[in-house]
Amino acid sequence: MKSVTINNVTIGEGIPKICVPIVGVTKQDIFQEINQMNTEDIDLIEWRSDWYEYCFDIPKVLQTLCEIKNMMKQIPILFTFRTAKEGGQKEISAKEYETLLSAVIQCKQADIVDIELFTENTVLTSLLQKAKQYSVKTILSNHDFEKTPEQNEILSRLCTMQQLGADITKIAVMPQNKKDVLTLLCATEQMQCQYADRPFVTMSMGSIGSISRIAGEIFGSAITFGAVQKSSAPGQIKAKKLKQMLQMIHDTMIEI
Repeated sequence: MKSVTINNVTIGEGIPKICVPIVGVTKQDIFQEINQMNTEDIDLIEWRSDWYEYCFDIPKVLQTLCEIKNMMKQIPILFTFRTAKEGGQKEISAKEYETLLSAVIQCKQADIVDIELFTENTVLTSLLQKAKQYSVKTILSNHDFEKTPEQNEILSRLCTMQQLGADITKIAVMPQNKKDVLTLLCATEQMQCQYADRPFVTMSMGSIGSISRIAGEIFGSAITFGAVQKSSAPGQIKAKKLKQMLQMIHDTMIEI
């Protein structure tokens, strides 16, 4: 499986990389979150722009993104507008979504752009092509905040993302019980062993799914999302504690 390297961060090798979301509403909130981050505990940051009060004002989005980039220096930035249908803060039309992400890609201040799998086909194709044109990495993603699909469906979605040409693929699901967590972990293991030719990310959300956020090195998930202040999804673990847990699992695997 090939890895993805951005600056000094290699995704798809060794300990899963920790990505911390920024979910501030105002620019002041955003900068405060960044200032409270301990960069030793994180590998990437995700700007959840759907939380931003001016998220539909593209010049303001690009200016804020540029300022975030300057503050984070070498830490890779993942730009995400999570749509309401996948658990985000705001509704957005397919055209507005395409216009926003196209502008972000072209300004080249984000190292990775999140594109939702269930976007209109023409928009999805256009954004993937533009990202390749401007040498911006992509994560194709899918989020189900209501349930956990069957194992074969999870695999099908990840494989579809891979076939479409995403640099990294991602699926997050909501468990209703412990068996749903096992379904997600079994799909992750099968994806790693049989299908993955690039890094992929899986997680089971909520408190009972938290095991999936620390077991990536065992089952195959390449990135895990942790929190510094506010969480962007249920079940996220504080970044400092998450780093300790991941290191402990890594050390144990080496000893065995």
